[in-house]
Amino acid sequence: MLDQFRILEPHPNILAFYDGRVPGYRFAQEDNWVDDGALSLGIASYAIVDGAEALVYDTHVSLAHATAIREALSARGVSKFTVVLSHWHLDHIAGNEVFSDCEIIACAKTAGHLARHRNAIETGTYDGPPAISPLVMPTRTFEDRLSLRIGNTDVELIEFDIHSDDGVVLWLPQARLLLAGDTLEDSVTYVAEPENLSRHLPELDRLAKLGATHILPNHGCPDRIASGGYHAGLIQATARYIRLLLAMKTDAVLRATALRDLLGQDLEDGTLVYLEGYEPIHARNVERVLAL
Repeated sequence: MLDQFRILEPHPNILAFYDGRVPGYRFAQEDNWVDDGALSLGIASYAIVDGAEALVYDTHVSLAHATAIREALSARGVSKFTVVLSHWHLDHIAGNEVFSDCEIIACAKTAGHLARHRNAIETGTYDGPPAISPLVMPTRTFEDRLSLRIGNTDVELIEFDIHSDDGVVLWLPQARLLLAGDTLEDSVTYVAEPENLSRHLPELDRLAKLGATHILPNHGCPDRIASGGYHAGLIQATARYIRLLLAMKTDAVLRATALRDLLGQDLEDGTLVYLEGYEPIHARNVERVLAL
């Protein structure tokens, strides 16, 4: 199951636990949410490690993945774990049970979404199989912003309404490093809440004002992540794509334009990395926008 699981170290004391984005590699042969939008696109959870402490940012797509994360960190001498959830979607919270003896922090909206959908998640009927049972809930919530200190590393947890209304990013001000969760994605953003899409644009502007020089998204190119992450242009590329999607409601030419052509200059200058697996994501994005 973990044949393609690998541990990357994009920055000192920052680990990326990456799986997927490998042609033909699947979690299961039948339809399931682990493959659809997670392993098919590639997914990383992260850890900030400082001495005997670690902040784990998302618990990955399964208990096996979460166990591998905890074992790898323990082997590095970590004995105190703090979990932060980037948002409530299943591919980010499936391994919570492995950290059930630890503090699990989420924004209040994430906790609310999980509570409302708990029964469906635990029975495998929310987004299909596999079920996540038991669903281990956050033990601490916050709103807007929360400051943490992991060893000697300062970390800011900041809420953003991008991709989902409960997005939480990690901002490391000393390193000017942004762990972006699903607020940013390469090749294109996954439109989960089309009714909120226009709100994402000012939120992306607010995200850009942090001044990140390195960005690590949960869904991205493993080589780019391993080499230190994306530059701040990923934020503007995301905003450009969202504006194009919104314009498609009245522009048939844009609707018919191929994804490669839509992304154009951002692919040419290396801001984005084209992945064919995002073709069905883009088609779904367009359908959702037009259905508004």
